[in-house]
Amino acid sequence: MAFIKPFKAVRPTEDKAPFVVSRSYQEYSGKELNASLRFNPFSFLHIINPGFKFEKKVSGSERFKLVRNRYLEFLEDDVLMKDAADSFYIYQIAKGSNSCCGLFCGTSVEDYENDHIKKHEATLTRREKLFANYLKTVGFNAEPVLMTYPSNRKVAQIIQQETAKNPTYYFTTTDKVTHKLWAVSEPSIRNSLQEAFAEIPSLYIADGHHRSASSYRLAKDSKAQNAKHTGKEPYNYFMSYLIPESEIKIYEFNRMVTDLNGLSKEEFLIRLDEYYRIENKGNILYKPAKKHHFSMYLDGEFYSLYLRKKVYQFSDALSELDTQILFKTVLDPILGIQDLRNDKRIEYGYGKHNVIKMKDEIDKGSFKVGFGLVPITIEEIKAIADAGLVMPPKSTYIEPKLRSGLTIYEF
Repeated sequence: MAFIKPFKAVRPTEDKAPFVVSRSYQEYSGKELNASLRFNPFSFLHIINPGFKFEKKVSGSERFKLVRNRYLEFLEDDVLMKDAADSFYIYQIAKGSNSCCGLFCGTSVEDYENDHIKKHEATLTRREKLFANYLKTVGFNAEPVLMTYPSNRKVAQIIQQETAKNPTYYFTTTDKVTHKLWAVSEPSIRNSLQEAFAEIPSLYIADGHHRSASSYRLAKDSKAQNAKHTGKEPYNYFMSYLIPESEIKIYEFNRMVTDLNGLSKEEFLIRLDEYYRIENKGNILYKPAKKHHFSMYLDGEFYSLYLRKKVYQFSDALSELDTQILFKTVLDPILGIQDLRNDKRIEYGYGKHNVIKMKDEIDKGSFKVGFGLVPITIEEIKAIADAGLVMPPKSTYIEPKLRSGLTIYEF
C-alpha cells in the first residue's frame, strides 16, 4: 500500500504567488536569472541564490546558512505564510492543450525503504550526502519528487469533486502556463484520499531520485540522533507530487558523440552492420518511429538503424530498453564510451526540435555523430522498477517540470 500524509505547507501569500514561484534553477539562462533577481524581489530564486544580495558567489555550508536566512526573511516579510491545518494540495498545470492534475503530499521514507516507492535510476552517494546536508541546514524542501500511480477511480472522483470548487490560487506565469491550487484541509476528504491511496500497491518515482534518496538519508541520520524518535517526526516524510500514469509525458534524450573512436566513417559503418540493417536516408530530417529502431546523423546524412534481433539477446526488461541497446551495441563496444554519466565525449539533448539542434551541432563540427531514439514508455519504466533494475543515465525527459516555492515542506 502507498501511505500519503497531509502537511502544513509554507506557501506564498495569495497576492504574491505568481511572483514567488520559479522554474528549476538550471532552466534559467544567466541573463534570465539576473533579470529575475534584479527586478522581482519576491522570486523564490532569491532564497536559493542568497549571494545575490551581497553581490557575491557563495557555496557549500555558507550558502546553505544564507538560504535559511533568506527563507526566514520571506516568512517575516509575509511573502510566505504557513498553513494552520494539515492539508493535501491539489495542483493543476495547463499550457495549451496539455494539462495534468495531481496531489502534493508527504510520502513515507519507510515506503521508500520497503520498495513500496519504486525506483528506476541509480543515485550518486556524493550528491545524496550533499543534498541531505542542505536539507538539514535549511530545514525545508521546496522541490517535490514527481511520482506516478495507476489511474484510480476513487482518487479521480475526489479530485474532480474538489477541483469543482474555487481554487486557492489561480494564475498564469509569463511562460503561458496556468496554475491552479486547491488546499484540501477538510478531515473527511483527507481521510478519503488516504484510504484511496492505501489501495494502490506502489508509487513510481518519475523524476527526483536524488531528492528522495537524500530525504531517506536525512531521515536515517535524524533518527539516529534523536533519542526520542517516534516515527511521526516530519523528517520521516518527504514532499511529493503524485499524478496518474495517463498524465505523465515522457520524451527521449538523443545522444551526440564527439568522435568515432579512431575509426573512419567506412570502418564505423561496417562495425554497425553487425547489429543493424542500415539505410541511408540522405539529408532529409529523419526520426525513428518504433522501438529498437534508431536514427543516426553522420557526415551530413541521416541513416536508419534497424536492430538485427537474431544477433541481440533479450534477457530482461533492461535489455529491451532502447537506451541500453544503443549502449551495448554501439556506444560501448564501438565508440568506447563506458561511463555514460561522466564521459566528456558524449552529450545529450531533448526537446521537440532537438533533431534539428543535433544536426546543427554536428554540421558545425562540435560532434561527429548523433543518435535519435523513440521515447521510453511508462510501462517500460514500471517494468524496470518492478524488477529492481536501473536505466542508463538520460533515458527519459519527463514532464511536468514542477515549480519551486509553490508548496514548501518543513522538517
